[in-house]
Amino acid sequence: MIQFDLPPVVPADPSANASDLLADRVAATPDRALFAVPDGSGWRDVSAREFERQVVALAKGFVAAGIQPGEKVGFIARTTYDWTLVDFALFYAGAVMVPVYETSSPTQISWILSDSGATAAIVESSEHGQRLDEVRSDLPLVREVWAMHAGDLDSLVARGADVEDAEIARRRAIANSSDIATLIYTSGSTGRPKGCVLTHGNFVELARNSAKALHEVVETPGASTLLFITTAHVFARFISLLNVHAGVKTGHQPDTKQLLPALGSFKPTFLLAVPRVFEKVYNSAEQKAEAGGKGKIFRAAAAAAVEHSERQQQGKSIPLLLKVKFALFDRLVYSKLREAMGGRVVYAVSGSAPLGPRLGHFFRSLGVVILEGYGLTETTAPATVNLATKSKIGTVGPVLPGVGVRLADDGEIQVRGINVFAEYWRNPEATAEAFDGEWFKTGDIGAFDADGFLSITGRKKEIIVTAGGKNVAPAALEDPIRANPIVGQVVVVGDHKPFISALVTLDPEMLPTWLANNGLPADMSLADAATNEKVRAEVQGAIDRANTRVSRAESIRKFTILPTEWTEASGHLTPKMSIKRNVIVSDFADAIEDIYAVPINTTNVSLP
Repeated sequence: MIQFDLPPVVPADPSANASDLLADRVAATPDRALFAVPDGSGWRDVSAREFERQVVALAKGFVAAGIQPGEKVGFIARTTYDWTLVDFALFYAGAVMVPVYETSSPTQISWILSDSGATAAIVESSEHGQRLDEVRSDLPLVREVWAMHAGDLDSLVARGADVEDAEIARRRAIANSSDIATLIYTSGSTGRPKGCVLTHGNFVELARNSAKALHEVVETPGASTLLFITTAHVFARFISLLNVHAGVKTGHQPDTKQLLPALGSFKPTFLLAVPRVFEKVYNSAEQKAEAGGKGKIFRAAAAAAVEHSERQQQGKSIPLLLKVKFALFDRLVYSKLREAMGGRVVYAVSGSAPLGPRLGHFFRSLGVVILEGYGLTETTAPATVNLATKSKIGTVGPVLPGVGVRLADDGEIQVRGINVFAEYWRNPEATAEAFDGEWFKTGDIGAFDADGFLSITGRKKEIIVTAGGKNVAPAALEDPIRANPIVGQVVVVGDHKPFISALVTLDPEMLPTWLANNGLPADMSLADAATNEKVRAEVQGAIDRANTRVSRAESIRKFTILPTEWTEASGHLTPKMSIKRNVIVSDFADAIEDIYAVPINTTNVSLP
């Protein structure tokens, strides 16, 4: 059994809770800009002292409204400044937030609020309120619903004007490290969401130790980041708390369509994103270059960037010709991409799904070091992460201080330490099943190299066993195919079948540009594109490239392009955009059977 443990570098404080992260920051640097909020075409700074003043005022409102220490409050909202304001106000009031994805359906909202025992809820918009109203009769415990769009946060502040500072100080100090800080429900990719009990200690100890491990990132002069992935997810939630602890200035942009303008005006020093964002940045740049007749130049620049970074990582010398090409492309291509991201980005933290080595090397050559990490809701986000001074592209890094990771005999990744959740809420059976002693069983399959860098090779429950007995990890094939600009999603199938095949959907955002660049009508429907020869050839090329990474027995022999999208609304993606594999396989069972029943050539790989 392979195991790596790293002791904490910051001593544990059993009396600490998440509110201390803000209180300590205010005591250390009261006037430092901790947030920036949109102000016309620019941003207005909010100091640590001012943020805490607003937090206390809102906390008093919650107290005046009857929220008791330990009570659960549901929260449905996008990623905005108010999200973190509410988060800390509930901490200061002694309450427990239950975040709900702003895309959640009424049924999902009902389950999370009822299962958690929430006694109140906050919604950002009238749309969120309408969804909650649909199931309100099923939520007898919910006493009040506050609507941010109707000005209810301001009303709460006014309501709490008579609450004494001493009452907030008392409530803020009630919780210790072992008490529940938040209840975050899993995304439900394999069934009904389970509530993960994350403690104050999980957040505090992980933030304090991660700040030391990532000090180059969070202590860069003028360190700042623009959050745009949902703060309802543990990944962004943890980073927002880490930023408060470390004094990093945070901005928010919930509309990803406005991301590039926001990056240009905010000018962050590091980004937090999922791999799909990096793929979109790359693919958009490539298609824009193609449309301007510079596609060949862009692809040459990308190839040079990847080769340059690979040679650096391998410790190989850089040939003179590559140095010259790299310098030229830096001026013509790389600098423009850096500027598009604000011009100051040095690091990017990537998580939630695997990032392909190609993208990692490409962005590193741009001057942006992507620090890929690994974790789950149950591990308060990170368990391992690449560091500024200890990084290998293609891995998810070494273990963080205070964390232990081991591989079981079947390769399953198991985690223990300061980041591991306490239990599944009201679900002792699931909790017992999830642990081997003190080790949390992630369900993911991985491998360590000699230096202790972890690589994710698949998911235990997703391993496909062909009729010939070959074990196939879908992610090894899916991830490189999904990187193609016109591919939306891909699911590899073939369990108990004679060979591996794939279901593919097209990306409706990227498809029109690609169609136009390839002499096809930009307004072609998904249904027509699915059967178009040029489109099929493009997808075939992506599959052929993915097949080079695996043995012939693991390669995709056939594929079909579906004339539809997989979305959260369709029930095929989780709120964090992960595929619900079991749902897809069930809903598209006929399409899968057709692949194996219809003797047509859909690939240039010969069938046995």
